[in-house]
Amino acid sequence: MEVGVFYFPTDYGIDMAELAKALEDRGFDSLYVPEHTHIPVSRKSPFPGGGELPKRYSHTHDPFVALSFAAAATKRLKVGTGILLVPQHEPIVTAKAIASLDQLSGGRFVFGIGGGWNVEEMENHGARYNTRFKQMREHVLAMKALWTEEEASFHGEFVNFDAVWSWPKPRQAPHPPIILGGESDHTLRRVVDYCDGWFPRTRAGFDAPEQLARLHRMAEQKGRDPRTLTTIVFGAPNDAKALEAYASAGVDGALLAVPDKSRDEILAYLDKVAPLAKLKEAA
Repeated sequence: MEVGVFYFPTDYGIDMAELAKALEDRGFDSLYVPEHTHIPVSRKSPFPGGGELPKRYSHTHDPFVALSFAAAATKRLKVGTGILLVPQHEPIVTAKAIASLDQLSGGRFVFGIGGGWNVEEMENHGARYNTRFKQMREHVLAMKALWTEEEASFHGEFVNFDAVWSWPKPRQAPHPPIILGGESDHTLRRVVDYCDGWFPRTRAGFDAPEQLARLHRMAEQKGRDPRTLTTIVFGAPNDAKALEAYASAGVDGALLAVPDKSRDEILAYLDKVAPLAKLKEAA
């Protein structure tokens, strides 16, 4: 099982290139970044975590720019979105950004996706809460066409274009892995329908063997080989026994949270949790 981290790439935090190099030097496998394009001042949508919205949510760098700096500073570290709010991104431009990052990084990009929770944020992009998942599906399918077809076209409710040329193509064939965040049965059906993997949060009550069996049952019911689906858990505990249990259950990757602190505090934290990155070597 691979062990990586996720980190809000804030304008007041650690330099992304330095963070990526520090992770690679300590043996971590990956760096994922969340995103919010902006946060409406109205704050009508309640923060799912409860209480006030943390400062980091309104201070994130663009994920593709941040990950480009991370990839350029490293040789093997995988870089991913965790998650990209797909309905808020125009798919033709997004497909090109992802293909460019994947090619220039040597095929190290992982496309973590989700529909979003901030109603006002997505409405500023012309997306709607009640249709966001239908729109996300169309955006992903349109991007797949752009990545894999010489002359790509797509005609849907939210995305509509006749045959186009779009290069570069991603380094990874047929395209970077697409992993979907969420924990509901609706999420798992979407994973089986058009994604390459599942990206659940390790909230209270998360039982890896039970949840993976649930995913695999749904895949088999739809005629899909469960072995083709990757599972990466988001927000894994900093605990060797918990990570070993995930690995034994068949989880493919685990992401630890890097705190929203100063550069020196983050580097000290990485030193503390670095032994967890070596668990796969002891297995």
